[in-house]
Amino acid sequence: MFVGVAGIAIVGAALTGCTAGSTTGSSTGGASSDATLSSRGPITYVQGKDNNNVVRPLIDKWNAAHPDQVVTFKEQSDQADQQHDDLVQHFQAKDQNYDVVDVDVVWTAEFAAKGWLQPLTDTMAIDTSGLMKPTVVSATYNKTLFAAPQTSDGGMLYYRKDLVPTPPKTWDEMMKDCDIAKTAGIDCYAGQFADYEGLTVNVSEAINTAGGSIVAADGKTPTLNTPQAKAGLTKLVAAYANGNIPKDAITYQEEQGRTAFEAGKLLFMRNWPYVYSLASTDGSSTVKSTFGVAPLPGDTGTGASTLGGHNAAISVYSQHKATAHDFLTFLESAETQKFFVTQASNAPVLSSVYDDASLQAQFPYLATLKTSIDSAVPRPVTPFYPAVTKAVETNAYAAIKGDKTVDQALADMQTAIETASSGN
Repeated sequence: MFVGVAGIAIVGAALTGCTAGSTTGSSTGGASSDATLSSRGPITYVQGKDNNNVVRPLIDKWNAAHPDQVVTFKEQSDQADQQHDDLVQHFQAKDQNYDVVDVDVVWTAEFAAKGWLQPLTDTMAIDTSGLMKPTVVSATYNKTLFAAPQTSDGGMLYYRKDLVPTPPKTWDEMMKDCDIAKTAGIDCYAGQFADYEGLTVNVSEAINTAGGSIVAADGKTPTLNTPQAKAGLTKLVAAYANGNIPKDAITYQEEQGRTAFEAGKLLFMRNWPYVYSLASTDGSSTVKSTFGVAPLPGDTGTGASTLGGHNAAISVYSQHKATAHDFLTFLESAETQKFFVTQASNAPVLSSVYDDASLQAQFPYLATLKTSIDSAVPRPVTPFYPAVTKAVETNAYAAIKGDKTVDQALADMQTAIETASSGN
């Protein structure tokens, strides 16, 4: 995962409900008679900084097999907001040289609503039968698939197995286990509770796990005036008030939580899969052999993780869409998906890869990660996402600190989202 997710430009189009795996429906942008749909030739692939050296070896492999359809890698920065804005600028300029672009799962609806992404229908359709359902949902807008799921991500519970041999399956069980933390002289539980995008992730998980939601399927109507939403946010607020979530945790983003856990200061931590390899190998990690991972605890079982990850999409302005389509298929192949795991610990989107015995031996967290993604729910799917996430994180932060009641925080979220969705 790219740690930390940045702001996104506001889009004024309305979003309707999505259904996973659909490859038929409206075709916003890119008519079926477009000659570029069958055209082959050189293309450019655009993605953020290749920190783990994943993209270049894959492109070298593709180019060796397709000398007449060479892929050039356009590397962006490592900042999500800069990546997003770069894509927007080139889409607005109708740049034909941004053929295949890597998009965060929360950008797909925005870009599709603008008509910038080629619908993956008819001759552009891809096989989604082997893909994990939540990843397909993340690439779907208005009942149409607009991107190919490429890598996924899901939150997991890291825990001290030397202190808690059996991880809690429910939130209430975890809160009871906080007595063990107190006896051990350490803090109990932390997630990402600073006033930033990560708080929207954690609050979404709490609300979704309680059976609630933040916006309706239309992408515009807030759904926070419910007992379920109140129950979800209340759990976080109560845990902070009683000390089960330590006071420092409202300053934690991903890395602060990881550092605290590796230093042996936390019994439980919600974080992403990237932490596993670091906690296992960092020279400063005090928990190398004493931590385990489990699905996020819910009300009666596994909780609803927030879905992360990235999709690969074809620009409607590409002149060689047939090559671009084949490159998407290449990215989703089992061999490529296994490479994502072994080279960068990226979560694959193919369900079968999680069942590979050799990979399970090398990456013991894969089974837990599969459970996490299978139960994952996207962040609010809306073209008004910047306003929605700002409303959630600002008001949830105030509630956790005790500056607002849960009822007032949810009411203020509701009002802010209604205002944004109305275009005011």
